[in-house]
Amino acid sequence: MSSLASATVPTTKSAVCFRKIPKPASFSSMLHRSISSPGMLSSLSSSSSANSAKLLNSYNASSISSSPKPFRPVMQWQDVTAKMVVDAPASVAYKLYADRELFPKWMPFLSSVEAMEGSPDLSRYLVKLESFGQNVEYHFLAKNLQPIPDRKLHWRSIEGFANRGSVRFFPRGPSSCLVEINFSFEVPHAFAPVAFAMKPFMEKLIRGGLERFAAFVKTI
Repeated sequence: MSSLASATVPTTKSAVCFRKIPKPASFSSMLHRSISSPGMLSSLSSSSSANSAKLLNSYNASSISSSPKPFRPVMQWQDVTAKMVVDAPASVAYKLYADRELFPKWMPFLSSVEAMEGSPDLSRYLVKLESFGQNVEYHFLAKNLQPIPDRKLHWRSIEGFANRGSVRFFPRGPSSCLVEINFSFEVPHAFAPVAFAMKPFMEKLIRGGLERFAAFVKTI
């Protein structure tokens, strides 16, 4: 008890110090200060413009890439072959076919064939026929390719109705030969709805022309 009684007891209260801690700046005040700053305002403006431009370009690119492309049907080539033995030597049949201006005599769907003046390897054809309920007229310019005398004539169009073909002559004796026609063509767009019927139609035309040619050689 004596030790307790002799202990020194402070007569004054202990001093307690309080320090004012600043409050963190609110988001709105930070935004206000940032926008109020001319440099920051310029930075935000340029950044916003750049981002807007990027978004616009991205949208335009997406719109262009997603826009539907116009439909362009691709026309396939059709191949036709016809052959027949005719009562004429191969040399005679070859000579007649080599004179292309004679074609309308046994191919009535050819209204005219004209050799180009100054260019004997070029011929202009005019096709007139009635097919699938339509009166059809086509022009095309064809280049006569290097022939094999008494054996082969061939051509390809370079303008207009797309086609190519050949006529071959195979001797079958002193007074007859086999004539074989190979004709390839691209279906004209006007006949796209009936493209499936074009091959048999052209086969009939070529076959009919060959039959008339066989009759024609007997008259010369």
